[in-house]
Amino acid sequence: MTTPDTQRPRTGSDILRTALRRNLGAMFWGTVLMGLYQAGETAFPIALGLIVEHTMQDRSPGALALSIGALAVIITTVSLSWRFGMRILQKANTTEAHRWRVQVADCGLQPVPRDTGLKSGEVLTIATEDADQTADIIEVVPLLISSLVAVLIAAVALGLADGRLGLLVIVGTVAILLVLSVMSKRIGSSTREQQARVARAGAKVADLITGLRPLHGFGGNHAAFGSYRKVSTEARHQAVTVAMANGAYAGTAMALNAVLAATVTLTAGWLAFERQITIGELVMAVGLAQFIMEPLKMFSDMPKYVMMARASAQRMALVLAAPPVTTPGPQRPAAGGSLEIDCVRYGVLHELKFQVPAGEFVAIAAYQPRAAADLASILSVKVPPHAYDGVVRVSEQEIGDLSIEAVRAHMLVNPYEAEIFAGTLRTNIDPTGTSRMVAEAVEASMLTDVVALHREGLDHGVHDRGANLSGGQRQRLSLARALAADTDVLVLHDPTTAVDAVTEQLIARNLAELRRGRTTVVITSSPALLDAADRVLVLDDGVITAEDTHRNLLAGDEDYCAAVAR
Repeated sequence: MTTPDTQRPRTGSDILRTALRRNLGAMFWGTVLMGLYQAGETAFPIALGLIVEHTMQDRSPGALALSIGALAVIITTVSLSWRFGMRILQKANTTEAHRWRVQVADCGLQPVPRDTGLKSGEVLTIATEDADQTADIIEVVPLLISSLVAVLIAAVALGLADGRLGLLVIVGTVAILLVLSVMSKRIGSSTREQQARVARAGAKVADLITGLRPLHGFGGNHAAFGSYRKVSTEARHQAVTVAMANGAYAGTAMALNAVLAATVTLTAGWLAFERQITIGELVMAVGLAQFIMEPLKMFSDMPKYVMMARASAQRMALVLAAPPVTTPGPQRPAAGGSLEIDCVRYGVLHELKFQVPAGEFVAIAAYQPRAAADLASILSVKVPPHAYDGVVRVSEQEIGDLSIEAVRAHMLVNPYEAEIFAGTLRTNIDPTGTSRMVAEAVEASMLTDVVALHREGLDHGVHDRGANLSGGQRQRLSLARALAADTDVLVLHDPTTAVDAVTEQLIARNLAELRRGRTTVVITSSPALLDAADRVLVLDDGVITAEDTHRNLLAGDEDYCAAVAR
């Protein structure tokens, strides 16, 4: 579901506040239960001290039985509170991570892209690792509070035995947190840099996998691998830096906690030696000194996790708070569909101007591949209207006044390298499951042999990126998807470059028949498609230099004949 821009978090702090606000109930009950767990853990050495203080002195079986019962209650409380407390917190954590993953994916799937400056591989890392680490704040806060409860209970219990012991725990805890908070800032900055470098490495390997076949074709795979290895090595070095910082942090925390525990134990021993506390209070103090290591460790780890959550939230804000590349209009194009390019200047296109009346089948023979790519990008609204000079009109309405969703529902631009998704032939042809033109599209694109080849027919499985299909099969599958959409205006960019000549002739004839009366533009150098069109426009040096039927151009234009004849 689309989240309005007014509700999108703008900073990493906004993201963390939103996560905390949405989970107040779970965090409250998680804090209560984890507080009971820590209180029970703290009560155990206190109870042992009281047993030594009273039960052993009185030698009373009843007092001993009561003490054993109290210990059983404490153990039960510790077990159940931990079990249900962590269940609540981890469920909330997992749910919150899912919400952020969905929101990042929603941004990436919006019709109007956002100006993030990130590659798809980096966005993938943000939608997975960063979303998970941001959601960890849901567990961090309750564990921080419950650890504080344990430290306070221990300080109060020790203070009742001797005020100096309680004061020692409080002062020592504050000193430990001050030292570790300074160290956690370095971890936060190092983690941000590590996440950025890992994301860049992920983006690089995704690009390499996508272009693996052409890289092998011209022998560039070794150079590409070297480029990836360099990026990955930088990520590894940064990961080692973060690991060293984490190791130093953990070692310092453990050492400081051990020093505090040892100081409490030695102080209690000295006070008992001086007969200022009893033997039972000494047992309690020694037990608390050993126990307090765990909540102190947990307490001292929290600043590190807070900084990591903040770093991840700031990276998510790069996607969620990125402005859209354009502000589309609210209107919808009229039914039917004419297409007009009026003095467009973009890339290698110079004052490009032509018209396609509604219902006409027009082919554009682009002599320069870059010009064909620039024209396809403009028509698919990948280039926002403010980024080029001139006007594009669909059904006599300027494209800048139309919503992008409406434009794409009205005019489909099938790219030269359309993606094939993991699933089946059917789900690739009709992703929404609503098309009534699947059979006709399969027939027109000459995909019938692929369907007939497999027992499952249209339900035959397709691997990611169509890895189990040939180049020609992938191209025909993409063409079938474009035809099944049955839009008012269809723009095809080189739809048959991987298809043999005989099949290409059949596709051209079928395309003209299926799209009769519907506006169709094919950017191609295929003689079969050019011959099937009502009219051919020659695009050379960024402008239309000739216009006629394919056969007339062959007969009277030598440059055209040299460019398209096979």
